[in-house]
Amino acid sequence: MVNVGKGRLFRRADGKYLIYLPLDMATDSMFPFKTESSVRVKVSFKIGNKKLTIEPFEEPLEE
Repeated sequence: MVNVGKGRLFRRADGKYLIYLPLDMATDSMFPFKTESSVRVKVSFKIGNKKLTIEPFEEPLEE
């Protein structure tokens, strides 16, 4: 099981930021995101904490 790896955060020429994850981590059977192309995620952090949280983005239920 691969639950720790070295990725990269970088800024593209157009100003967008990308996060790359190691292939062996993203293809591990226990990886929490299953996708063949892309998946919407919620990205957050707490001020003063040097950790980034990435979790599935859940659309609000319509009533």
